[in-house]
Amino acid sequence: MGDVLAGIHATWEFDSDSVLIRFERGIRTPKLLSALGERRIPHEALSSVTLTPGKRGTVVLRAVPRPGADPLTEAAAGQLKESGDPYRLVLPAESETLAEYYADELRAALTASRRRRGGLGAYGDAAPDEPAERYLVAAPGAPLHFKAYDGKASFDGETVSFRWFWTGASSTKWKAGDQRLPVTELEGVEWRSPELFDGYLRLLPRDGQGTAGSGAGEADHDPAAVVFGLGYGPVHESLPVAAGGVEAVRGAAAKRVPAPVLAMAPSGRRDPADVADRIRHLGELHQAGLVTDEEFTAKKTELLAEL
Repeated sequence: MGDVLAGIHATWEFDSDSVLIRFERGIRTPKLLSALGERRIPHEALSSVTLTPGKRGTVVLRAVPRPGADPLTEAAAGQLKESGDPYRLVLPAESETLAEYYADELRAALTASRRRRGGLGAYGDAAPDEPAERYLVAAPGAPLHFKAYDGKASFDGETVSFRWFWTGASSTKWKAGDQRLPVTELEGVEWRSPELFDGYLRLLPRDGQGTAGSGAGEADHDPAAVVFGLGYGPVHESLPVAAGGVEAVRGAAAKRVPAPVLAMAPSGRRDPADVADRIRHLGELHQAGLVTDEEFTAKKTELLAEL
């Protein structure tokens, strides 16, 4: 193909083996799409193509990803609003004929791709796609970070880090200290949209201590989770971190070798000013009766040892 179809908020470029989706940047473009910038979607990552009437004189061309092919949609788990779906291209109704042409061309390309993979039905037609065995679409690249209600979450491609905020973190999280969890020690990442009630990002350790679907009430006291809130952990910032983590966890599982015990505490030397700030906050917790004398002494000694 090699042609370009420009729609509202995005442009699709049709190549021989993939579709390159470029998202516009602007105040009218959904923030998630702007944050993604562009994405290349191989034909083998797609299951089907649909063209349906849209709202207010538009038509919608949508490519349907195969289960397990895209870490972004895997992490989102059906929680994205239509406006934030990166696989939808909204076009003016007068472009329907052109959109139908490209939809047919893309369907033919998907059928050819499926045949090359050996996916043939009983009568020689292309059989429905099975879930992908590996991710075929790249997750947003690291480093990534966002501000949650109770801490700052960061992902550098190998490790997810949580640094707690005094204003939002529970005493349980303060006692546990800042977290650094390597993807080699995780079995999954769970993301509950901040646009739903009690959103959060939770890391699921391989030791079984994390439990999918356990709810934001527990996430508030889980050192392996950060919770969202009004203005915190927005979709366009938190979902890319979740997708990056999901991709890295699967990659680590594919080449897993015996690994050291999960490192829950930060490694390396800390900035003295940071340590002093942490001790000051710890002292406030102690004065408020949220930390016992023994816990205060033990944590203070641990922080001083990091200098």
